[in-house]
Amino acid sequence: MGGSGDPPEGTPEGGPGGGEDEYRSVVFDESFVRAARLQEFSAQERMSDHAPAVRHRPPLRRGLSRQALILVLLIAVAFGTAIYMGVRHPYQSPASSGPPAEPLRMTVIPLAPQGKVPGTADTDLLYARSPAAQYRIGAEGIPLPAARRTAHFSDSQVTNALTIAKDYIVRSSLYPEVLTGEQVRPVRVLLDPDQLDQFDQSFSHPAADGRHAPTGWLVRFDAAQAELADRKIRVQGTLAAAETDSSTLEVTADHTFVYALRAADPKKAADPKKAGDPRKAGEAVEAGEASLFTVRRELHFRFDRDDLRLHQAQLVVSYVQAGPLSCADDPTNRLRPLLAGQTAKAGGPAGTNPYATGGATALCGSLATGAQPKV
Repeated sequence: MGGSGDPPEGTPEGGPGGGEDEYRSVVFDESFVRAARLQEFSAQERMSDHAPAVRHRPPLRRGLSRQALILVLLIAVAFGTAIYMGVRHPYQSPASSGPPAEPLRMTVIPLAPQGKVPGTADTDLLYARSPAAQYRIGAEGIPLPAARRTAHFSDSQVTNALTIAKDYIVRSSLYPEVLTGEQVRPVRVLLDPDQLDQFDQSFSHPAADGRHAPTGWLVRFDAAQAELADRKIRVQGTLAAAETDSSTLEVTADHTFVYALRAADPKKAADPKKAGDPRKAGEAVEAGEASLFTVRRELHFRFDRDDLRLHQAQLVVSYVQAGPLSCADDPTNRLRPLLAGQTAKAGGPAGTNPYATGGATALCGSLATGAQPKV
């Protein structure tokens, strides 16, 4: 750049003439300026006579940085820990944030008829001439009420509580496999884990102590004596939800279930000698006729936020009235309905010892005549 010379594209038009050499070293056209390579030296380079004109940039590092390696390592450790915990505790239920569920308190009261149980082969006629004539069929008789938010629970949470309660009622009162005693799992899976031990003990060791009666958890008949004559079970009742405190919802259910039953076929029993056919016992049963059996269940459910999230319930109160039954028969394990043409056995409920602690008072009621169909 310091010496004289012509621009790369020749002498610019209108520029100084060839004779004016004194200006040739300082006059440049635009193309010359663009073609020139400029290099600005740093202060250190200007201080050194032997500094190179062009600096070389350090080579780029290839591979992951230290921070990226640490991040990958942390992710791998977290992923491995999650896999280990899933394999080590695959069935461990999440810890509940609330207090443990209360044990279920239950009362089962048999209702004895005042005369012979009416019956007919026409189940539609039985229902039409009974107080259940206007009842709905099955789950349609358990409608959900309008859900309203509470101080600490939203509309959706209240609806969820009502839905779980209805689900429990349907499974424990309407499922044929539950009514016949074949299965209990459809009901068990809806219970809070804190109540499972009580539930299991109720079926392995039934007791009339107000805590361990299977008929307090669900409805089931003695399949050796009675069977459904019509699967269209009539139902009517109500559901209501209320907040008991900032962390608990309570649902109260009050429903009446009406079943059409007939004598079980002894040929279907695994052991005919144990079939319990009432006709073999000398009791008058009208062959081929069906009769109505009524169960009223008042259930109180409790829900915390974990229950709502996991679709489970705490059943804390179960009050059951069922008939026609004999007061002399124990309704703790299974209900043994009186069928068409039968009358209640002589004798009252089992005696109650007021000196014994931990037991429940034996109760029995009388089934009103108006509760029976007019046939």
